[in-house]
Amino acid sequence: MKKSSKDSGKIARSAGTVGIAVMCSRILGLVREQIFAAMFGAGTAYDAFVVAFRIPNLLRDLFGEGALSAAFVTVFSDYAANRSEKQTWQLASNVLVFFAIALSIITILGIYMAGPLVSALAPDFAEIPGKAALAGKLTMIMMPFLIFISLSAVVMGILNTKGHFFVPAMASSFFNLGSIVGGVGLAFLLPRFGQPAIAGMAIGTLVGGILQLGMQLPTLFKTGFTFRFHLRLTDPGLKRILRLMVPATIGLSATQINIFINTNFASSCAEGSVSWLNYAFRLVQLPLGVFGVAFSIAAMPVLARHAAKKDIQGMRETLVSSLTMVFCLTIPATAGLILLSEPIIRLIFERGAFTSIDTTATAQALSLYAVGLFAYSANKILVPVFYALNNTKYPVFASFLAVATNILIITMTINSFQHRAIALSMSCTMVLNFLFLSGILYRKMEGYSISYLLKGGLKICAATLCMSALLIAARPFFTSWFTGNIFQKAGSLLLLITGAAILYTSVLYFLRLPELTDIINKIRTKFRP
Repeated sequence: MKKSSKDSGKIARSAGTVGIAVMCSRILGLVREQIFAAMFGAGTAYDAFVVAFRIPNLLRDLFGEGALSAAFVTVFSDYAANRSEKQTWQLASNVLVFFAIALSIITILGIYMAGPLVSALAPDFAEIPGKAALAGKLTMIMMPFLIFISLSAVVMGILNTKGHFFVPAMASSFFNLGSIVGGVGLAFLLPRFGQPAIAGMAIGTLVGGILQLGMQLPTLFKTGFTFRFHLRLTDPGLKRILRLMVPATIGLSATQINIFINTNFASSCAEGSVSWLNYAFRLVQLPLGVFGVAFSIAAMPVLARHAAKKDIQGMRETLVSSLTMVFCLTIPATAGLILLSEPIIRLIFERGAFTSIDTTATAQALSLYAVGLFAYSANKILVPVFYALNNTKYPVFASFLAVATNILIITMTINSFQHRAIALSMSCTMVLNFLFLSGILYRKMEGYSISYLLKGGLKICAATLCMSALLIAARPFFTSWFTGNIFQKAGSLLLLITGAAILYTSVLYFLRLPELTDIINKIRTKFRP
């Protein structure tokens, strides 16, 4: 793995930069969710908001950040490496104009079809007076969010390829700021005009999407980009992006079918189930974003460069090292979330309209979501490799396999476990996806170092067991603090998490995991006089 040390170091540095920015965004996202919990709890208004926001969010994942971002980075990296600067920027302008027009058409259709879309996604809302109508109204408000957030993903792809990671990663913080400041202000103002407070949060979401795109534009223009209204449907680069997007969009449609199925099942469970699952998933997105998404964003341009140069060995080494780093961070995070789920939920959400019953139900969902965290994060590394290899049919197949597995698991467990069945099913399908995709890649890349991954995994699991033993032993001493005032709740968690992190890092450094050792040595060198 010595050959990959330069790329691994670059990915680790870029992932660290992205991780810090994503951490800021996720913390602001948690503040946003705290506000929702305090103002609306886990009832009708927030259930309606979650379903309404899910509609443009599903389309964003389908046409925007997922398929478009990965396909664009692959082609744009190739242009940056092998074409002139003029051709590269022409491609960028053409892609921005094409998708701005296409997404505007989709948005208009979404606004027109808001009512039927809500009925399809959450049919049981019709049984509660006004709930389906409220969700339809919020959908109409938030549909234009799709345009701004998808174009933001294209701009992020350009900046990442040009080596700018911090600003695009920080952009989502501005989304959360817009949602919080604009949303809360309007939530207090709109009821005076006979409008529901939750509509203010919907408008705030749209404002946040505009800010997420806008704050990246100054950095984009500093890279040398000059926007020209240039639409050429026959452009080979655009056609290549669309060709890459087709199988990816089909694959992502399977993911959206899963979300559709899960929302449908959740809406049929106890009142508040949609909210409990959403709050829990928001929390698990913190480590997912900081670790999985950060490494995916950092690794994607490196993998694309290796692919453009036909350097398969470089791709193998980058893949193995990236997976090891992701496991190093997500496996202990999984243990921590499972062991501390209830005090974490209590600290963050239990106030105002959010009750102790909501805390227990949300903590149960969080524990089950956390089981699949390592696989969810690893998949964000694996899928871009298929894009770089121009072989996207296997992620598509894996997605539809996940749909079948999801339906099977939920159908078998929903009566006994209610909303917990949905979180359990998601973790199981993510693990299945990981095993399938990693196995296919092993065959397609003619092998990669499984022994290296296993050795690293064993060391990570050993350190995680030591950390877990500490948490289990120490937790009873903080029982009274977990239910005390906010300072006691925060202090107890801070002490436990800090102690666990120090022990985990020390054990892993003693076991000499190369990725961790390299990072610590670089930090020592940097600060050594």
